Amino acid sequence: MELGPIDSPISTTALGTARRGYRGSVVCLLPIEGRGRLSSHEMERRLIELGFIEGAEIEVLHEGPFGRDPIAVRVGHATVALRRRDAMAILAR
Repeated sequence: MELGPIDSPISTTALGTARRGYRGSVVCLLPIEGRGRLSSHEMERRLIELGFIEGAEIEVLHEGPFGRDPIAVRVGHATVALRRRDAMAILAR
């Protein structure tokens, strides 16, 4: 959690928990080692290549029919499909 201009906490949400219709912007990437098949460094690199950079506007467009997985996310002007476990590495507000 980061602090705002007067040391008040700014609430963040892991994109993997967001529901359809959620809109926000990327605060940071926080991949956790062992959470998926990729190393945390590789996951961070791939998310950056997809456009998930600090300040990028995002919107959850669609959720899969089984377990709400995967999700379709608009990041900037592109639409990307992500597994929820991978989207947990993206913190937004």
